[in-house]
Amino acid sequence: MAFSYKNKKGSTYFLHSKNVTLKGGRKQTIYYFGKEIKTGACDAVPAGYKVKESARTGLPILYKG
Repeated sequence: MAFSYKNKKGSTYFLHSKNVTLKGGRKQTIYYFGKEIKTGACDAVPAGYKVKESARTGLPILYKG
């Protein structure tokens, strides 16, 4: 089951991750929220990260904290 977050407006977002290669050749994992469950959905928030909500738009944001 994918990790879901319901914002103050009542919309539900699901956490996803993706491995990307940066311009310098370094590999990095990025995390993002989407309204639908797709490939790369995460079951839980990664260790050391927290979810907060953008005050203006209500979009969930993943940050280290």
